[in-house]
Formats: sequence, structure tokens, C-alpha cells
Amino acid sequence: MTVSTPSTRGCGPSCPKPGGAARLLEAARATAGTREAAGRPALYGVPVGIKDIVHADGLPTRAGSALPPEVLGGRQATVVDRLCAAGALIAGKTVTAEFAVTAPGPTRNPHHLAHTPGGSSSGSAAAVAAGMVPLAIGTQTVGSMIRPAAYCGVVGFKPTYGRIPVDGVIPNAASFDTLGWYATDVAGIALAASVLVDGWRTQRPAGPSLRPVLGVPVGPYLERAGDEALGAFTAQRELLRASGYAVHEVPVMDDFEQIVAQLFTMNRYEVARAHADWFARFGDVYRPETTAAIRQGHTIGDTDYAAARQRRKAFRARLATDRAAAGIDLWIAPSATGPAPADLTTTGTSIMCLPWSNAGLPAVSLPAGHAANGLPLGLQLIGNFGADEELLAAAAGIEDVLNAAPNARPGTRTS
Repeated sequence: MTVSTPSTRGCGPSCPKPGGAARLLEAARATAGTREAAGRPALYGVPVGIKDIVHADGLPTRAGSALPPEVLGGRQATVVDRLCAAGALIAGKTVTAEFAVTAPGPTRNPHHLAHTPGGSSSGSAAAVAAGMVPLAIGTQTVGSMIRPAAYCGVVGFKPTYGRIPVDGVIPNAASFDTLGWYATDVAGIALAASVLVDGWRTQRPAGPSLRPVLGVPVGPYLERAGDEALGAFTAQRELLRASGYAVHEVPVMDDFEQIVAQLFTMNRYEVARAHADWFARFGDVYRPETTAAIRQGHTIGDTDYAAARQRRKAFRARLATDRAAAGIDLWIAPSATGPAPADLTTTGTSIMCLPWSNAGLPAVSLPAGHAANGLPLGLQLIGNFGADEELLAAAAGIEDVLNAAPNARPGTRTS
């Protein structure tokens, strides 16, 4: 899952030298004990995987593609600068679907090697699930953080759109692209957020008297989940109700098919423009799935794109109005339509993440039991725009409830 070796250029003293695992261990030993524990930065000595569309000095960026790495190169991403400043060790690059679109890379699900880990942040989610690293950076355009988190049984967090700089990241669709990360628990996610997200405000987990009101988005959107995901989601709702949470059903998104069409009009238009130069020069080595997305974008004109942007603006306002009218603090929904498919040629469907990414809202996926075949399922929590701190504070309490349930976290198997 990690495919490149790190260097120290531009990373500061806590980043590793070239040479793979041995060099990473050497760097960790060299920095151990150099500061008193009380004075160490937040991520001191933590090995971190970096999705291979994010530039990191000394590591070639291939973006899961056959394009020459020198063509794709660029300045180190701000997110990597912040990791290094916080004392993290850059463990290496993690596999991504080609250009973070849909063509999967060679990563498998650690819970069952015949199943997809999801995507496009496949390597990052699988690396945390397999115990290779405790923290890994990914990105989400539609569902590329939340879905792999659910499939791999880890915690995944996508901040509010725009709350973390995306410079130094190869774009997919700039109106949606958001950096995120995986960890084994909410505490790890929040620790990373404190150094990666602009203007982070430390929050305490909500106590019993301050539990958020949870909203279930009933209607065509929720109906897109499979029977097993819906059955688990019903049990999760009842578990939360029994634990003292108010859970309200709220009819929303009766025009869900139009919302899907609007997002993909914008997405494909922007993918095509982002790859205009590279595709003209190297189109023959792009994979069929990425080529199809780009060619679809070529058919979308400026007028249709502008109209889609206006429809998204209206959707965001309507969703916020629906939430406020219902007195909802957080939306809850399945993280994916079901467990990871037994198909390594797909990253799965992002449909359960689509409206929330469209609205730019922060979201977190929590491991929430498992399917009949033993693979993980996830519960998705969606916060208000800009309220990432409140979302993670609430997620910590909900995580406790889920972890106390029988068979909360399945073990990992390899065949």
C-alpha cells in the first residue's frame, strides 16, 4: 500500500531520510528523547501515509497513473508541511485510484483480500486498517474518504470544504476536493485536526445533557442504501435512542436524481478542465475509466456548468433550511450502500456521500458493526458547514455508544 520512500528535503528534522522502513525507523530513533514529553509537538514521531496525489518533497507523485512522475511534480503540499511541523514522520505514499477518479489501484481490503477497500483513498484507508500506519491522509471529491473508511473499518474524516488548504494536491474537481484523514479512533482524528485544519477550536465531547439532535434524511437518498446497510442503520438508530439521543426522521431531497445529475455535471466538467494539458499529451496512457470521465466532461458546455453551479447553491440553502426547521444538529446515514463488494475492479459507489459533499459539509464515518459476511459497516455523521469541531466532539460520544455494542468492531482476516 505504501509505494514510495521518503526524504528529509523540506520536511524538517522529524521527517525520515530515503531508504524505506529501515530509514523510517532510524529517523524515529534519532528523534526519540530529543524533547521532553511535555514539549513535544502534537504528532511527534507518528508515521503518516500520504495519498499519492499529494506532493511531498523527495517522494515522486504518480497519482496512480502511467504518466511520467516529473510531469506531475509540484511544490510540497501545505498539509505535509503542517504534518512535519507537528513532528510527524512521513512514512510514504499510499495507493490511489488513478487521479482520484474511479480506476482502482492494486490495494485490497485487509478484512478480506477478495474485496475492494473502496476509493479513491484506497491505500490510506487500508494502511490504517492493516496497522501499517496510525494516520493516513486522503482526499474526498464525492465519497473517497467516507466510503473506504466504512469498507475498511476505520474512522475517516472529511472536513468542511475549504477549511484545509489543498495547494500541492493534484485536483479532481476543484469545487469539491477536500483533504481528510484516517485513524483508528475519533481521538486520533481530532488530534490531527488540531494541527491540520485552519482555525481549529478545541472542543470537549458532549455530555449527556448536551447530546446533539440527530436527523435521519428519509426519502429517495436513504432508499439508495442496500437492505443490509438499512437494517444495520435501523439498529444503530435504536441503539442511539436507547442511549438518550433524540433521533428525528426528516423528509428531504425528494429531487435526489436531479441532485446527482447536478453534481456530476460540475464534477466531470472540472475533471476535463483539470486534465486538459496532460490528457492532450498523454491521453493514450490514461485508464479507460478516467478517459470516460474526461470525455464526458468535454461534452458539457459552460452554460450547463453555470446552471449546475446555481442548482447546487439552491440545494445547499434548502438543505440548511430543512435542517434548521427540524432542529437537527447532525445528520446520520449509512456511510456506504453496504459492505465492500467482492470486486477488485471497482471502488464501490459513492452515492451515500454525494449530497453532503455537494453541500461542502464535514462528515465522519465510524465503524458500526459488520455485515453477515463479516466485513465492516460504517455510520456516517454529517455536521453543519464550518462546525467540524462540534461534529468530532459529538462523534466521540457516539463512538462510545457504538463500541459498547456487541460485535462492534470485527477482526481482520486475509482470505
